[in-house]
Amino acid sequence: MTLNEFVSAFAAEFDSTPEEVFKPETKYRELEEWSSLVALSIISMVDDEMDKQLTGSDLRNAGTIENLYNIIQAK
Repeated sequence: MTLNEFVSAFAAEFDSTPEEVFKPETKYRELEEWSSLVALSIISMVDDEMDKQLTGSDLRNAGTIENLYNIIQAK
């Protein structure tokens, strides 16, 4: 999965945030819709789509979508 594909898949986990808000440099934890439920959805999406195990710590340590993508790629 490329970075742009990851950004699109990441955006799809949000219900009301417009997709154009999501860019590699987006600080996702600052989004109004960000919640523990969305975090669980992201973890599940990464497991299903990328076959990688993402942790809550990974989500807390990544500042942007691109940082998170890089953490996942390093696994």
